Amino acid sequence: MTQCDEAILKYHKLIESNESETQEWAAQLREQLASKRLNSAGVICPVLRPHFIPRRQFTGLVKATETLLSAIDRVKKAALANPALLARMELLPAEKMLASVDPGYPYWAVTSLLDTQVSNGSLYFTQYNADAPAGEALGAELANLYYDLPPVKELRKKFKLSKTGGVKHLLSALLAAYSQFNKRKYPRIAILELRQGFQPTQSGEFQLLAEYFRREGYPAEVVNPEQVEYRNGELRRGDFVIDIIYRRVTVQEFLVRFDLSHPVVRAYRDHKVCIVNSFRSELAHKRAIFALLTDDAVTARFPAGERKAIRDHVPWTRLVAPVKTTYQDQTVDLLDFIIANREQLVLRPNDATAGQHAFDGATSKASAWENALRIALRGSYVVQQRVEVKSVPFPVDLGGEIQIRPMLVDSQPQVYLGKVEGCSCWLSDASGTGYSTLVGAAPTYILESKS
Repeated sequence: MTQCDEAILKYHKLIESNESETQEWAAQLREQLASKRLNSAGVICPVLRPHFIPRRQFTGLVKATETLLSAIDRVKKAALANPALLARMELLPAEKMLASVDPGYPYWAVTSLLDTQVSNGSLYFTQYNADAPAGEALGAELANLYYDLPPVKELRKKFKLSKTGGVKHLLSALLAAYSQFNKRKYPRIAILELRQGFQPTQSGEFQLLAEYFRREGYPAEVVNPEQVEYRNGELRRGDFVIDIIYRRVTVQEFLVRFDLSHPVVRAYRDHKVCIVNSFRSELAHKRAIFALLTDDAVTARFPAGERKAIRDHVPWTRLVAPVKTTYQDQTVDLLDFIIANREQLVLRPNDATAGQHAFDGATSKASAWENALRIALRGSYVVQQRVEVKSVPFPVDLGGEIQIRPMLVDSQPQVYLGKVEGCSCWLSDASGTGYSTLVGAAPTYILESKS
């Protein structure tokens, strides 16, 4: 039994040994989440246990992430300089235009997340989130709320549990980008949020961010793109002049609602506002970035350490098209290969925010897989080596009823200016019963022995 398995087993016994006490503190936790407006569906997963990452695994995650990000930066730079490589990203014309604009600072991504899964003890990166990564304030707030829960306090008697990350790293990264863009000492920060029609109030997480920025001396507001105007060289929401936009709107979401004449775009092109992350980050947000990373013809001259990180941690990926390509040093017809190797592959939309379905070959019948391939050919999809992920048991609060449920875990290292400063976690239901509300963020602690 591993140290992590031991901690999970002990935690679950603590929960099950005193049901009435568990019900009491679970109800208090629900009230705390509601009071901070953090309990909206699909944001917080209703689990009653944090996610634990062993210290050794976290150290390996940090090293692999930072090495891979260096390789991703090389690919992005090469794509901007090479139209043939850029075409393989399958950007929309408006995305290409936005990516061509110099953001006014040298960083390809100021803040980002990587979706990481553990399979048979190995780490695999399956998605790079650099467009509008979320979770900094949410993860930190959840870690604080859970830290003094009765079973967590009891577990801390035997194990050392360390919180990770924190909003301070985000603010430092924002200010570093702005110092390259403009030398004003105290910039005014707008958190750009695209509020949905059913969302009457601002996100609780974004309010937490704004409150933190203000406590640190930086004027900050949560702003909707529909509220801003650009005149006399200033982007503003009413009387609030905006120097930095912390962009929590993806490019896809923005382009569905607005065109390139929007005030935010005009101010960005005129270098009157510093946008973090810049629209250039869309280059890496596309899953096709992994197709370039796993193409030896593209990475042949990369440093040996980066090529090893790609081999060890990135699943083989190709953009779906009727072409010949390479797989394990063999030349294959890609479409025939996809049909013949269904159980080893998945089909995923090139843009994770496009609202398209993913298809898992291992759980699809042959006829359904052939239909999925036809859908992929009509859209913008990648085919990727399937990563077999083992589910992890979590106690779940289902309206007051406590159940142990199998969950899939995405560990998400939080990266600022190329350095990992923390780790958040995204859980999803592993029961395979179809649509489930058991999805969302959970707190993460680094686990190690006290001895």
